Amino acid sequence: MNTTEALQALDRRSFLRGVGVTLALPLMDSLASAATLAKPPVRLAFMYMPHGVIMDQFWPTSQETFLNEPPPIIQSLQPVIDQCLMMKGISGVPIAPFNGAPHALELSTWLTGRLLDADSRDRINISISADQIMANYVGAQTLLPSLELATMPQTWKENQEGLHEGYYNHCSFRSPTQPVPAETDPRNVLNRLFGKRGQDARASQTNPLDRKMLDRVLGGARDLRRTLARGDQQKLDEYLDSVRSVERRIAAIETRQQEAALEKNGVRPSRRHATDSAPIEVKIPEGDKRSDYMKVMCDLTVLAFQTDTTRVSTYVGSRPNGASYPELGFSNQHHSQTHYGSDQEKIRKVAAINQFNVDQYAYMVKKMSTLKEGEGTLLDNCIMMWGSGLEDGDKHQRKNLPFIIAGKGGGSIKTGRFLTDIQGNQGDLLTTLLSCAGIPLDRPIGIATQQIDAIKA
Repeated sequence: MNTTEALQALDRRSFLRGVGVTLALPLMDSLASAATLAKPPVRLAFMYMPHGVIMDQFWPTSQETFLNEPPPIIQSLQPVIDQCLMMKGISGVPIAPFNGAPHALELSTWLTGRLLDADSRDRINISISADQIMANYVGAQTLLPSLELATMPQTWKENQEGLHEGYYNHCSFRSPTQPVPAETDPRNVLNRLFGKRGQDARASQTNPLDRKMLDRVLGGARDLRRTLARGDQQKLDEYLDSVRSVERRIAAIETRQQEAALEKNGVRPSRRHATDSAPIEVKIPEGDKRSDYMKVMCDLTVLAFQTDTTRVSTYVGSRPNGASYPELGFSNQHHSQTHYGSDQEKIRKVAAINQFNVDQYAYMVKKMSTLKEGEGTLLDNCIMMWGSGLEDGDKHQRKNLPFIIAGKGGGSIKTGRFLTDIQGNQGDLLTTLLSCAGIPLDRPIGIATQQIDAIKA
């Protein structure tokens, strides 16, 4: 698409505007011109978890158990399992020259599909990542070329094998030498999606989005609603309710963060009653449950896709430098438990962490499956990949990486299947997914040698 075509596409978008606020609206037949009634665009998202999985609690034993009795770690996907695809046999990038730095490379190779340059290990030099390849192709058609999210800040300071610390913190690379920072503050993400925009409707300098501003612009929806068909009225109502809900939940998280910080510093207790337990403290977000925080980030991804504000997203659920999950009933860091050997208690904790992270992914996927778009749902027009850069955190294996794909990619992917014997690597998988998203490639991604045709419809 050339520049003129891109601007025309932006002009066809529908917005609710207010002082400092612009709400992009979801695709609605009542507002669509003949040009926009075409097939909805395909969106592609990647959600990452470090350290691999407990394999016998993740992999189904057969196609039948995949559909009818999913293993414990993926149990939360059962309501949408027919819209999911699992495949066994995807190998990771060999890291033999850097065996002492498995965690840095599980993240940095995840979307690049290749190993860094061994001769320049103290600086970033790897490859453009799959998400940014797509962003380069479709980014001109959307307000945001891509959206990069993370739960944990980029604070890892390890230097194993002499590697630049950026390899521990990033999965997205705009170029071989330029990592893309991820946003950890949901308020900042909300401002990016719905902040003040320039004359071409692209995001510009954003103003902080507060509830009064939001209420004013949402109030303007009443006039618009009267012009819509009944089905689109319902779609608009659901969308506006989602926006309101996300903002209020972000505000609640911020309040709890502030309260926890005050209590931690001895200023005043945050507990409403003396018998209340102290607030759960997680480094990011401080004083809040990780599940609440992650669900808000997932909701923001859904809003971004629903409004076609972006078509490419990454979400690093946690980085390899570790995270704790006190809401699961234990305070141990994820990484410390992954070297479990035969320790059944550690295995139990890692499996619980695996399940927790898949649960957040399932929350997002299930929400997408309820949102009507075109002749199907938003999920039908998305490719949502969840996975890890290691197979086994105990032995640091990467011969059989765990991946889950949800969404049909606009009809390009056949879901409801468990493929038990795929012969391919993560470069092959990434190349295939970009092909399914309609992205033309002049070369394979990373170590790819083929596309995995078994994935395709």
